[in-house]
Amino acid sequence: MDSLQLRRSGPLGDAPRRLAPLLVFTMIGTVVGTRLLVALSPRAVTLLLGGFVLSYVLLDLARFSPRVPASWERRLAAPVGLAAGIMGGITNAPGTAIALYFVALGMAKQEFVRSIAFTFLVVKTVQLVTLVWYGLLGWYLALASLGLAAAGLAGFGLGLRLQDRLDQRSFNRAVLVFLAFLGVWLVARAL
Repeated sequence: MDSLQLRRSGPLGDAPRRLAPLLVFTMIGTVVGTRLLVALSPRAVTLLLGGFVLSYVLLDLARFSPRVPASWERRLAAPVGLAAGIMGGITNAPGTAIALYFVALGMAKQEFVRSIAFTFLVVKTVQLVTLVWYGLLGWYLALASLGLAAAGLAGFGLGLRLQDRLDQRSFNRAVLVFLAFLGVWLVARAL
C-alpha cells in the first residue's frame, strides 16, 4: 500500500537523503520495540496500543501542532526516530510520532505523503525481518496474512477514493472518530 501511495505521490527527490538519519534511528527503535513486544504480556501490549491511539486522538482534539525550525531537523531526527521505532516495534504504529514530526517540519502535502510512504516502506521491511528473527511471524502466519493483505488493499483503494472525494476536515473527523472508538475498545479490552 505504501508503494502505491509513493508511486501516486510522485518522484522521491531528495527524500532518501533528507530522511536517512530519521530512518536509521527508526530502524534501531523498531528492533528494540519488537524485542519489548516479545517480553511484554499481550495485555500490556493491548493497553499500550489503546493508550497510544487515544493519545493521538487527544493531541488532535487539542489541536497540538508543533513547529520545528528547519535547523533542528537533524538534531531531532535521532530521538524522534528512536521513539517512533520503539512504539512501532511494540504496537505496529510508528506513524503518530513520525507524522507529528513531519507536520512540525512544515512539509507540504505531497512531500508529507511521499515522506510517510517512503518511511513506512523502509520501517515495515525492517519490522517484518525483525518479527521473523524473533519468531513472531512464521510461514503459517505469513501465508494467512496474505488474505488480510488482499482485504487491506481493497480497503486502501476505497480509502483513496474517499480521500479524493471528502474535504480534508470531514476526512480528518471520520478518522478521528474511528480511532477514538478503537482506542477505547483496546483499553477496555486490556483492563
